[in-house]
Amino acid sequence: MSNYFTVKDNEEGRIDKFLSEMLPDSSRSFLQRLIKEGCVLVNGHSIKPNYRLDSGDTVEVEFPAAKEVEILPENIPLSILYEDKDVIVIDKPKSMVVHPAPGHSSGTLVNALLYHCKDELSGINGDIRPGIVHRIDMDTTGALIVCKNDFAHNSLSQQLKEHTIRREYEAIVFGNIKEDEGTIDCPIGRDTNDRKKMSTHARVSRTAITHYKVLKRFGNYTYIRCILETGRTHQIRVHLKSIGHPLLGDTLYGPKKNPFPKLIGQTLHAKILGFVHPRTKEYIEVISPLPEYFIKLLETL
Repeated sequence: MSNYFTVKDNEEGRIDKFLSEMLPDSSRSFLQRLIKEGCVLVNGHSIKPNYRLDSGDTVEVEFPAAKEVEILPENIPLSILYEDKDVIVIDKPKSMVVHPAPGHSSGTLVNALLYHCKDELSGINGDIRPGIVHRIDMDTTGALIVCKNDFAHNSLSQQLKEHTIRREYEAIVFGNIKEDEGTIDCPIGRDTNDRKKMSTHARVSRTAITHYKVLKRFGNYTYIRCILETGRTHQIRVHLKSIGHPLLGDTLYGPKKNPFPKLIGQTLHAKILGFVHPRTKEYIEVISPLPEYFIKLLETL
């Protein structure tokens, strides 16, 4: 599977740094390995890891074929919202990591999927992310779609690229949002000072658009619905911080002290997921009910 980019005026510089901004889910070392193995072409030619890009350059990244999955299946209960031979939509709980990463080699959604789906997962994303076409943060709850084959994965990836998948979230933020609804149109990129964070002031950024609507006000907090037009890493969290209303419980982008000590992580729930089925071409919409912690917070507020 290939990814294509055209370098803009503000994106000139080292190829490995450019790719780390464009492909934030891939580590810098992995991208450098792809460059050394000839999987990255600039204007149709292989290059070295220290190659410097100019405005107008075209970059092609060819991800290698999936390797045999070495992570172990685990019998972890899954809450399934929808399933057929091509896709499965999971109701992801809080504190569950989507795929293995340093410090999280087991107990992830992928471990659970390998047990549930056996060998029926797409391989496009490689050996540690089989079936994963998009992801949500560890402490974000709600609907997440997983692909059982490459046919479905290619279709859903294209829908994500074209921004045609419906993704609606519900959230509680700090402060009283005055407007009943609005749109945050602000590019997002990797924070130059902290690679764990994303920023609206990054040197290299990509278009990011979030629409929001106020559902209820609680004085010091506001209950809102967010609709994603794009799907950048931490998009909702970063965008809401940028307008002065970070998510309740988000200690990475909001206050370090949580006013509700029992709350773990940000108050963000992926409630609605709508997509065109890759095989039947029918529109399918799946709704994830609000989790108990979210309901109790609303009652408390």
